Amino acid sequence: MQNLHKIKQDMCDIGKRIYNRQFAAANDGNITVRVSENEVLCTPTLHCKGFLVPDDISLVDMTGKQLSGRKKRSSEALLHLEIYRQREDIRSVVHCHPPHATAFAIAREPIPQCILPEVEVFLGDVPITKYETPGGQAFADTIIPFVKKTNVMILANHGTVSYGETVEQAYWWTEILDSYCRMLMLAKQLGNVSYLSQEKSKELLDLKDKWGYKDPRNTSEYENCDICANDIFRDSWAEAGVAQRAFNPPPAAVASAAKAAVASSPASGIDEEKLVKLITDEVIRQMKA
Repeated sequence: MQNLHKIKQDMCDIGKRIYNRQFAAANDGNITVRVSENEVLCTPTLHCKGFLVPDDISLVDMTGKQLSGRKKRSSEALLHLEIYRQREDIRSVVHCHPPHATAFAIAREPIPQCILPEVEVFLGDVPITKYETPGGQAFADTIIPFVKKTNVMILANHGTVSYGETVEQAYWWTEILDSYCRMLMLAKQLGNVSYLSQEKSKELLDLKDKWGYKDPRNTSEYENCDICANDIFRDSWAEAGVAQRAFNPPPAAVASAAKAAVASSPASGIDEEKLVKLITDEVIRQMKA
């Protein structure tokens, strides 16, 4: 039998960590934990997550109807409930506005891959959803194209949502993501972001598979993808207004693009491999300029 009071205490503890890390200003953010097939514990609306007590947590059903609790449930509970409907293995969802990851949400800049080992193992490709006004079902539906292929998402012009088997695990993914986004910004200010090679990145994917962490890049569906080029969610970029503006693609992705260009428009009398190398070298030279 579950100890609901202990789960509520855990939610309050995560609320404090979110607030202390400045991931949620004022009454920002919300936390839920699924405790049965049709019951979900939910943080209240208009309440600072840094000062929650167990009695503040309400109980809602899977339609969003509040079943108990002295305070009104979060206005964005439908987003959480949609994740639970799509993923039966998920037991907790955390939504907040971590500043560095949210900066990527505002810029609609895709998160570069194959840079930091921990990010490759724990997160993988991180999608950016299309924007919808928060609170309604249309907002909740924006996660549907991505929810089964990742445990963390960036919500365009809004924040992040992450989910896991426990409330602490759900929070971890957001903390890892925001820390990574901060590192990317600092490295960019220094003037260079160095990518891992395809070979070393593949080693990380092999470790990820060995340790039981799922990644679409380790499935047959994506066996021919460029593992460092955001190929898992790239098809969603146009609809969401996402584009690489601040961070250049990894060299392997540039080479792939050059090969595609050659294949679509072959130059008569010129060796393809030499042409690809010339194009790639020139693109990389301009990236460093």
